Amino acid sequence: MENPGDLVNLLPADLIKFVLVVLFSLLIGLEQRRQFLNSTIGSRFGTDRTFSLIGILGFILYKLAPDTLFPFLGGGLVLGLFLAVFYFNKSFQQKEFSITSIVVALITYCLAPLIYTQTDWLVILIVVAVLILVEIKEVLFDFSKKIDDNEFITLAKFLVIAGVILPLLPNTPFSETISITPYKFWVAIVAVSGISYFSYLLQKFIFPNSGILLTGILGGLYSSTATTFILAKKSKESERDYKITAAIILATTMMFIRIFILAYLFNKSIAMQLAPSLTILAFLSAIIALYFIWLDNKQRNKPIQQSEMNSLSNPLEFKTSFVFGILFIVFAFLTVFINSQYGSSGIQILSFVVGVTDIDPFIINIFQSKWTINEGILATAVINAVTSNNLLKMIYGMILSKKSIRKPILLGFSLLILTGLMFSLIF
Repeated sequence: MENPGDLVNLLPADLIKFVLVVLFSLLIGLEQRRQFLNSTIGSRFGTDRTFSLIGILGFILYKLAPDTLFPFLGGGLVLGLFLAVFYFNKSFQQKEFSITSIVVALITYCLAPLIYTQTDWLVILIVVAVLILVEIKEVLFDFSKKIDDNEFITLAKFLVIAGVILPLLPNTPFSETISITPYKFWVAIVAVSGISYFSYLLQKFIFPNSGILLTGILGGLYSSTATTFILAKKSKESERDYKITAAIILATTMMFIRIFILAYLFNKSIAMQLAPSLTILAFLSAIIALYFIWLDNKQRNKPIQQSEMNSLSNPLEFKTSFVFGILFIVFAFLTVFINSQYGSSGIQILSFVVGVTDIDPFIINIFQSKWTINEGILATAVINAVTSNNLLKMIYGMILSKKSIRKPILLGFSLLILTGLMFSLIF
C-alpha cells in the first residue's frame, strides 16, 4: 500500500471513533489509578477499567439515537444519580468531600458525542486538559499559597484598565495636527502597567530569581522604552543593581531583533542593508547585558538584606504609567513640530526626533512607503531613530532609577549610542 493513510480510510468511521473513545477513557482511567496508588482512603470511585467502561457506555447510548440523544441523556441521568449516591455515602463515612473523580467520570461519559460532533483538536485538548488538571493538584495547592488577599483585586484593576476602559476610548486624533488619539494615549498606559504587572507575576509566581531578566526580554519585544521606564522605576525597590541594568539592556537587545524582523517583513532590501548594523548592535547589547549579569552573580556572594524585587509594591505602577503616557503625548507634539518645520527633506532630523516617542510607526512607514530617496539614507534614518531612542532610554533610566544604578546605565547605553552614531556616519 503506497500510503499508510489509505489503511485508515478503509476502516469504518465508527470503528475509529470507538477506538478513540476507549483509548481516551483508558488514559483518563490510568491517570485516576496513578492518583490512588498511594491513597490510604478506603473507597475510591473507579480507575482504568471503570472509566473505560463509562466511555464505552456513553458510546453505545449515543449511537442508539444520535439525533434525539434520549438514550444518552437517560444513561447520563442514571450515571449522575449513581455518582451522587456514591458521593454522599463517601462524604458521610469518610468525611471526604472531593468531587474531582465524579466530574472526570461525567466528562469521560461525554467523550463519544464530543468525538462525533467536534473537531479532533478540540477533543484532544479537552482530554489533555483533564489529564493535566488532575495531575497538578499539588502544584495548584502550592501555587494558591503564594496568592495574597489583594491578588485578585490587582487583577481586576488591570482587567478594567485594559479590557474595559481601553476599548471604550475613541480612536480619533486630538486635533488635525497630531495623530495621537485617546486610545493610543491609553495604550501607552496599558503597556507600562502590563509590563509592570507581568514582571510582578513572573517574579512572584514563576521565576523568583530570574523574573526581572525575563521581563526585559519579553517586554522588549513589545516596547523597550516602556520596559526601561518601568524597570528603572522599580530599581528603587531592589538591591540587584546590575541585574536591573542587564534587564534594561536586554530589552534594547530585543528591540534590535524586532526592528530587523519588521524590516524583513516589509522591505527585504532595506532589511539587508540594516542587517550588519542591527546584528552588531544586538550582539553588543547582549554582551553588555551578560557582563552586568556576571557582575550581579559576583555581587550575590555578598549578603543582601532586601529581596530582588519587593513583591508588596504596586504591581500596576499606574502613576508611573500615567506619567509615561503624558510624556508620550508631549514628544508626539515635538515630532509633529519638527515635521512641520522641515517636511520630508528633514527625514534625518525627524529620525532623531521620533526616537523620543514610539519609533515603530516611523520605521514601518519607511519600510512600507515608496520613496524616491536612496535606500541607504532610509537605512540611516532607521539607525538614527534607534540611536535617539537609546538616548531617551538612557535619560529615563538615569532620572527614574536610584543613584547606584545610574553609572551602569550610562555606561551600557553610551556604548550603544556611540556605536549607532558610527553606523550612521558609515551609511
